[in-house]
Amino acid sequence: MSALAVLWFFLIFLLIAGYFVLDGFDLGVGILYPFICKDDRDRQICRRAIGPVWDGNEVWLLTAGGALFAAFPDAYATTFSGFYLAIMLVLFALIVRAVSFEFYEGDAKWRGVWNVCFFLGSLLPAVLFGVAIGNVVAGIPLDAAGNYTGIPLLGLITPFTLLTGLLGLVMCIAAGACWLALKAPLGSGLQQRAAKLRLPSQLIALVLFITLTVVLFAMMGGTEEMVAELEVPRFLLAALFVVALGAAMFLAYNGRKSEEGRNSLWAFLGQSVSAVALVFLLACSMFPVLVMASPESTGAALTLMNAGATDASLGYMTVILCIGLPFVLLYHVLIYRTFRGRVALDAE
Repeated sequence: MSALAVLWFFLIFLLIAGYFVLDGFDLGVGILYPFICKDDRDRQICRRAIGPVWDGNEVWLLTAGGALFAAFPDAYATTFSGFYLAIMLVLFALIVRAVSFEFYEGDAKWRGVWNVCFFLGSLLPAVLFGVAIGNVVAGIPLDAAGNYTGIPLLGLITPFTLLTGLLGLVMCIAAGACWLALKAPLGSGLQQRAAKLRLPSQLIALVLFITLTVVLFAMMGGTEEMVAELEVPRFLLAALFVVALGAAMFLAYNGRKSEEGRNSLWAFLGQSVSAVALVFLLACSMFPVLVMASPESTGAALTLMNAGATDASLGYMTVILCIGLPFVLLYHVLIYRTFRGRVALDAE
């Protein structure tokens, strides 16, 4: 196991964490959209709250997929072919969401259709990403060549993967509520409704996390796949998730009682830290496995040792990362700084 393979294992999870945090609140706003908006003004605020940033946030997903393809091609081939129908549904949903964003203002008669597309285009990725992660953790049937041998799409649905999908969904909803509470005009009905949704969604996320932790420990605890050296980081990341989410819940509760809403930013940051901790807890729990093999598999799990690219390829990727990542981060700093503050609608 080379040091570069280990580096890229965690870098890919860093990219996933970036997507989970940044596009997570975008998806959450879209999921809440038909339930939290009472009129067209609320819908305009929701769209303007994420309009300047949503497409840049999706770059993290594309980069994570590209990095997986280059660093661990066998794992990429197995997951993207085995989850082909699910991935196509996600891509189609993201395309529909983008189209609904652009076409909403084109014709008032079609706005109802685009509102539905915006909701579905946000709901499907939030659920299916969690289901896919659940399958990678729980294990999928693999043959000796590392090919997925299960039933397409339906074979990916189990009680465990539904729980992981539900956790991903609730985390996105909580992030979306935190973002709207931060960006909607202070004191508006939309801002107050979003602020009230933060605490219950975060509480549900905490309950789901505890449930999944117990189930996952029963599935993987004590097995040779679990690296003993990472036991302390796993404990610390689990504690960080609970503490960060608990702090966000505390701030959300106090912010709900405060008309000034001073806690909105810190509540959003706490929610974001909990999302990052959750992703890296997953990384430490899986290391060094990329795709777990189910008990009925005839082949072995895909790991850093048998699914990675050459050190030369990983070295070139590292150089490219060092050149490109600062530009990506600079873009995000500029765009979020430019559009900082609460949404303000003009007379039109």
